[in-house]
Amino acid sequence: MKIAILSRGPRLYSTRRLKEACKARGHEVRILDTMSFSINVEQGNPELLYKDKPLSSYDAVIPRIGASITFFGTAVLRQFEQIGTFCLNSSIGINTSRDKLRSMQLLARHNIGFPQTIFVKQPQSILPAIEELGGAPVVIKLLEGTQGVGVILADSNKIAEAIIETLHSSKQNVLIQKFVSESRGTDIRAIVAGGKVVAAMRRVAQGDDFRSNVHRGGRVESVNIDERFERTAIRAAQIMGLNVAGVDMLEGKNGPLIMEVNSSPGLEGIERATSIDVAGAMVDCLEEQSLFPEIDLRQRLTMDRGYGVAEIQILKNSDLIGKPVRDAGFREKDVVVMSIKRGTVTISNPRSERELMEEDTLLCFGKLENMKSLISQHRIRKRRKAKKTT
Repeated sequence: MKIAILSRGPRLYSTRRLKEACKARGHEVRILDTMSFSINVEQGNPELLYKDKPLSSYDAVIPRIGASITFFGTAVLRQFEQIGTFCLNSSIGINTSRDKLRSMQLLARHNIGFPQTIFVKQPQSILPAIEELGGAPVVIKLLEGTQGVGVILADSNKIAEAIIETLHSSKQNVLIQKFVSESRGTDIRAIVAGGKVVAAMRRVAQGDDFRSNVHRGGRVESVNIDERFERTAIRAAQIMGLNVAGVDMLEGKNGPLIMEVNSSPGLEGIERATSIDVAGAMVDCLEEQSLFPEIDLRQRLTMDRGYGVAEIQILKNSDLIGKPVRDAGFREKDVVVMSIKRGTVTISNPRSERELMEEDTLLCFGKLENMKSLISQHRIRKRRKAKKTT
């Protein structure tokens, strides 16, 4: 394959290792500076220019887009997607994982642990938010921080309030998180590639710093993670829509807690700690996933035929609870249940006698108008429930 690595730092360890891994597998590879592209948006003829000249065709792209150029970098990546080039991580996945608030909101929809988080904008809401988290110490995070920069531990409510007010005055958006004391100064990073954990390490902060990032001087050591951490890392990457990700987790007393999902994880620390060819695993993932390019099912199936896919959740007190799939009325509405998400388990192609349970999430394919009515009923019930508790 002909592969492009989008990177501003050709001499960076991660970029060099990815290039070496591509070459070792017989691929033609070139490092392209993300900021040297121009995007020609033309109807029916999307085009990319590189250093003001038309870009030759590539089979696949490995994006290494720094946080400071996310907007332009993902725009370039979208153009590659428009052209039909396979991208190891999609522009949507990168944008989603870079938005700390959005990523936490997505994780909250799933049975996956993370520290309780509050986002506030009004000064009068700061102290109530801190108290809601159980009081200081709390962790304050800039929404656009990276590599441990913009992460502050505040030891008292007043100090936390003063820090947040100062950051707000400089137009910074911040998250307030519950401090997980049992994991102070340590975390686990797992590298996920192609739906499996290929390497994991524990990072340990130095001195009194509670941040364990390698860029902050943290020490790293290889670690064999148990099934709970492995499953959590894989699910977090999937939720963000990333084929490759570095998933940072705290070791909470009740299990793993997601801190962050990184779409361009550094390779130096984890390769040296584990002696695993992580770059090679990423290129292997690219080879496998490029055979199955991402398809926008909603767009493909709804444009002409009026059919599509949707998720339908079985709510408390639903008359579907306890009914087998065959008696739930889906087939009569020209709707097929493709899978059932039940807690951490996914039941693919459920049998007709499979009984539905409360909080099941059904992935359905069928006529959009009929599914729309099912979803509308779900929302009406949910709204009524919310009205009672407001």
